[in-house]
Amino acid sequence: MAKKTLQGVVVSDKADKTVSVKVERRFAHPLYGKVVTRSHKYAAHDENNEYKTGDRVEILAVRPISKTKTWKVTQLLERPRGIETTAVDTEGGNA
Repeated sequence: MAKKTLQGVVVSDKADKTVSVKVERRFAHPLYGKVVTRSHKYAAHDENNEYKTGDRVEILAVRPISKTKTWKVTQLLERPRGIETTAVDTEGGNA
């Protein structure tokens, strides 16, 4: 049986080796037909702390890692525009 995968956006990367991923699903309301959006946040394992807030990622269901973590980030799908991954200028000089 294939393991379940979901796609979502990282909303928090403050915890060590853990990211919070918000997954949104859209469906038509059964009675009224209006499109409704529901979201759920999952705690996902990020071994190398490589994913940052705003990244679009894919998560995979795995065996329980902790009390709340049963998901693991498998791949980065998209980084937000305008975010560079280069080193920050640490000299502090006025240019």
